[in-house]
Amino acid sequence: MTDLLAFTAELVDIPSVSHDEAAIADHVEGLLRAVPWLEVDRVGHNVVARTSLGRPQRLVLAGHTDTVPANGNERARIEGDVLWGLGSADMKSGCAVILELARTVPEPACDVTYVLYECEEVEARHNGLRRLLGERPELVAGDAAVLCEPTGAVVEAGCQGTLRIAVTMAGERAHTARPWAGTNAIHRLAPLLELAAAYEGRRPVLDGCEFAEALSAVRVDGGVAGNVVPDAATVHLNHRYAPDRDSGEALAHLRHYLRPALDEAGDTVELLDFADGAGPGLGHPLLAGLVAGAGTTPRAKLGWTDVAFFSARGIPATNFGPGEPTVAHMAGERVDRAQLETVFAALASLLGGA
Repeated sequence: MTDLLAFTAELVDIPSVSHDEAAIADHVEGLLRAVPWLEVDRVGHNVVARTSLGRPQRLVLAGHTDTVPANGNERARIEGDVLWGLGSADMKSGCAVILELARTVPEPACDVTYVLYECEEVEARHNGLRRLLGERPELVAGDAAVLCEPTGAVVEAGCQGTLRIAVTMAGERAHTARPWAGTNAIHRLAPLLELAAAYEGRRPVLDGCEFAEALSAVRVDGGVAGNVVPDAATVHLNHRYAPDRDSGEALAHLRHYLRPALDEAGDTVELLDFADGAGPGLGHPLLAGLVAGAGTTPRAKLGWTDVAFFSARGIPATNFGPGEPTVAHMAGERVDRAQLETVFAALASLLGGA
């Protein structure tokens, strides 16, 4: 078998910051077109390879080829059984596993679609899965899906939803020599921020996986001049909510929770963006087989991933890949050989290739 750590290093050494993925797409396409049992399509910088064996079920294995910008870690470095470098965990190690499976399992027990897609690390409108859905929807169809996002070689089921709101507090301008003549909107943020800091989210257990909701202040704007009491101040809040709620229910919950700090006559709450989560979906036979083969207890994915893309289209999906999610996007991003080989072995067993 290919040395998966060295293969991942090869991918790391091909720069592929979001929107600059032509070189890695060319490389991936070349590798897959050399495999005789695959049908290969390319749409933009998205490369899709499929088996067509007439199996009763089809599994989608997907990974994004883009990375965040470099932070002094653009070159791969192998030390013993650890690979350091940009995208080593998120998620060129997962892509290496996908590519090696595509090249070494000629007759899987289910048909397989291997998707290597662009622009996951940026705004959703650029996401390669969405482009494929718009231009070639059959290329992302399947009965179940696995995203090889970094999970530490543990099945991380589903994903939480995320939404951002802007809460604007109203005030009244005055000279700072006579602040009592006005109302300081920045000062009015204090009880709102206290509520955010004290938030204790639900911890629902879905399919045996415990999700943990959270609320964080992520941005504050306000102020007019150094001698003016501000008449408006805005805080952006990010809420992570379990997949048993949709964005409407999550927003209603937030409005109710924050109401004690708001003056309904002048304060506003604006929904900036949202992305609903996905339930675990581990009851699907293919995903249940993955859990059995992985040999570890599944846990909830507390972040948001593209499993939600598949779930929204009726395709149960889960996350399973090498690399610790806690080191993604860090200067010290890394992946170890054992996790690469563990993930490969579990997926190869699921496909009937080991």
